[in-house]
Amino acid sequence: MVEYGQFLDGIVHEPTQTEGRGFDLTVAEVYEVTGPGRVDFGGGELDPAAAEPHDSEKRNPDDDYEWWHLDAGRYLIEYNESLRASDLVFTLQTRTELLERGAAHPTLSVRQLPRVPLSVSGAGLELKENARVSTLVATERE
Repeated sequence: MVEYGQFLDGIVHEPTQTEGRGFDLTVAEVYEVTGPGRVDFGGGELDPAAAEPHDSEKRNPDDDYEWWHLDAGRYLIEYNESLRASDLVFTLQTRTELLERGAAHPTLSVRQLPRVPLSVSGAGLELKENARVSTLVATERE
């Protein structure tokens, strides 16, 4: 069994994040893509897309955490957690709780945690700061 805590920094609450199979990752920031990036053949003209933090707000003045109201569309999410260097490859997948509410991100094989594109459909999504949105599963050693 993999002890995920040895591979991750920025863990919010390990007992909750390890309740299921793998390790649940939490959202730290949501970004809107505001300008195009560039991708070329050789990588010499590779540029990131411009992105701005999406507005969030507290539901009540006494709340500790804020919420993002996401209309249907695409966003980039950034995690609280980060991966330390290791010889493990991890699978990053969308949690069922997000899928059942009409939002998803691609399943990826990762060694580090990039910003991930999040697609929101239909009537949108209310997403709370530190919500568990993805699951990281150790898949193989090199």
